[in-house]
Order: sequence, then structure tokens, then C-alpha cells
Amino acid sequence: MSRVDELLDLAERAQGFMPRDEGLALYRHARALGERVPKGTWLEVGAWCGKSALYLGAAAEATGGVLYSLDHHHGSEENQAGWEHFDPTLVDPLDGRLNTLPTWQRTIATAKLETSVIGLIGDSSVVAAHFAQALDLLFIDGGHALDVARADYASWTPKVVLGGLLLIHDVFVDPNDGGQAPYEIYRAALESARYLDVASEGSLRVLVRVR
Repeated sequence: MSRVDELLDLAERAQGFMPRDEGLALYRHARALGERVPKGTWLEVGAWCGKSALYLGAAAEATGGVLYSLDHHHGSEENQAGWEHFDPTLVDPLDGRLNTLPTWQRTIATAKLETSVIGLIGDSSVVAAHFAQALDLLFIDGGHALDVARADYASWTPKVVLGGLLLIHDVFVDPNDGGQAPYEIYRAALESARYLDVASEGSLRVLVRVR
């Protein structure tokens, strides 16, 4: 089994919500970008337990890039007790809050991706205000509350370089299929005229910065 196949197999088995077809599309688009622009700087907003970081990390390692994987690791609204995606095994018994960081760390360490995937821990907007590096790729998969998604979009999309990729997960046109916040920021990207929609897979949208 090749190194890439090993990482993609680990990604499929990792804890998280990314369907395999969407994860493989994430890998393919990141890998293609990395081959055009090697040694790139990438960032994902919303890491959970590291599943998407393995798909992106496989592409980053293969092309000499670095993925910054950003999360506060206490879960979004939909991950809290009483909601559909609550996982009691991720609750820290000391403070009663969700804490996905130890699982994320094990996921990345098991994959031996610690030099290609760098964890950032904290509030997305606060980190963005102190993050000066331009981004070749931005993947937004953070909280689905509208104010949270809008803040992620406003904080990070200006850092994407011309020709760089913006990928947004959980974009659903029909509210019956899922929350509308990712769709709202996807529409905002298109309406800004700075981004062009170039591909999709399931709920994943791929856009390129054109101006």
C-alpha cells in the first residue's frame, strides 16, 4: 500500500462527519493545487477529530505543503448535549465540556503527519487577526450557526491568494437537507465576484479566487 493510500484509508476510518466521496474530492483538489503550487500554505477552519486533516494532510505531505488545522476543540452548537451529533465519549470529565483535541492529536500522530499538519487552538476570528501568512487554500468547515460561519468567512477569505482555492463543506441549497449557514457564505463568495465556483462533490463546494 502506498503512503497516500495508507493515509486515505486512515482518513476513511477516522472519527468525523466527512463522507468518503467528499473527502476524496477534498484530497484531489488539494493535491492538484499542491502540484501546481508546491510548498503551499493551507488552513482549515474546523478540525473536530482530524478526519478532514488527514485528507488534506495527505495532499500537503505529497506536495511539500503545510496545513494549519484550526479549532477551539469544544465543539459547535450542533455537537453539544441534546443535539444530534453529541458524543459523550468526547466530554472532558474535569470541566464537563467537549474536548476533541486529544483525539485530534492521536489522529495526526497515528498518521505520522505532524510535520505536515500543524494544530492551531483558539477562536477563529482571534487567530485570524494575528495570522499574517497568505493562504493558497482555505477550507471552511467550522460552526454552522450563521454568525459563526459569517465570521469565519470574513476573517479568512481575504487571506486567500489569487488563484487559490476556497472550499466550503456542508453547502445545502434545500434547508431540509441541512443548515443554511455554509450555503449563505458560499453565496456571499459568489456575489463578491472574487470567487468562481469550479467544482462540487456532495455538499462540498470548490471555488477559486479570481480577483
